[in-house]
Amino acid sequence: MMDYLLTEEQVMIRDLCRQIAKEKIAPLAAEYDKSEKFPHGIMKIIADADLFAIFVPLEYGGTGGRVLDMAIATEELSRACGGIAVCYAASALGTYPIVLFGNEEQKKKYLPDLAKGKTIAAFGLTEPEAGSDASAIKTTAVKKGDHYVLNGTKHFITNGGEAGVYTVVAMTDRTRGARGASAFIVEKGTPGFSFGKKEEKMGIRASTTCELIFTDCKIPKENLIAKEGMGFIVTMKTFDMSRPGVAAQALGIAQGALDIAVKYAKERHQFGKSIASFQGIQWMLADMATKVEASRALIYAVARMVDSGNTSVAKESAIAKLFASDAAMEVSTNAVQILGGYGYMRDYPAEKFMRDAKITQIYEGTNQIQRNIIALQLIKEMAK
Repeated sequence: MMDYLLTEEQVMIRDLCRQIAKEKIAPLAAEYDKSEKFPHGIMKIIADADLFAIFVPLEYGGTGGRVLDMAIATEELSRACGGIAVCYAASALGTYPIVLFGNEEQKKKYLPDLAKGKTIAAFGLTEPEAGSDASAIKTTAVKKGDHYVLNGTKHFITNGGEAGVYTVVAMTDRTRGARGASAFIVEKGTPGFSFGKKEEKMGIRASTTCELIFTDCKIPKENLIAKEGMGFIVTMKTFDMSRPGVAAQALGIAQGALDIAVKYAKERHQFGKSIASFQGIQWMLADMATKVEASRALIYAVARMVDSGNTSVAKESAIAKLFASDAAMEVSTNAVQILGGYGYMRDYPAEKFMRDAKITQIYEGTNQIQRNIIALQLIKEMAK
């Protein structure tokens, strides 16, 4: 691995997460994948290691809120299991709107417990008819006196049913289109807030994905994030912060798949010698390693850009997510190919890495949407 000039604290985060991944996650990854149960025990281990504090500022009980730290942690956890790692990373996604746009009262109320891992967070945007076209959401929030009433359904929500705190985007003024959306904090247990179908997925099966259902759900007006009409600005700025994390998840999956492929190629013998001695296999491994290292360099650079305070990172975050997730799919697919028939069997973890990799090309904006974002930003820059 290249030297990325990590700080002493970041090296400690990397090494701690690597140890947890190796000792606590890897031995149970196949079991959680099969049972599709939420990894409560592992989330407690992660909380006890203060890893949820990584994405919360110091003044609210966190360790600084640096995106690079979160990316390093997510990468290392994903190296053992992308499904378990996304339970952790999705809490960051649900926390970022409060960090970025929450008022002082909201931050003091919610961030300390999120930093300690006493509760986890989730982000509610996607709906049955509003995926890539987020402006098509139908969930509404109507102000009535000192509260808002939410009605509608969100689906494909990671950590749905398990999280205690949800940041939810709903329409407060449909006549204004995308500018009529607002963001709210909704607590689990609020009357009128329930959970629907738990999805059965191809990959990341250790994570829980389910519907959020709002039926005349009353929440205090104090739970509005920022102000009315800011919902999509909150969402887009949150994604700018979180997409390096999705890219890091993809990177970890790719690195895990590469590790398996290299180990197998060295141990597997055909025609009287290790298949690692065959040029065809060597070239595949070399291409895989190149994609992994290029992804890491890009992700770390973008994360540092965000941490420097740069607020114009939409293009760069999209590039990181696009490149790393495509690389993860390619690397994991080639890992299955190198393992041959064994790669296709569940007795070996290669096929799980391939299944887990696919979602990174889809959620938090499909890679086709990432290409749109990149191209539009390029055009805007050229027009200046």
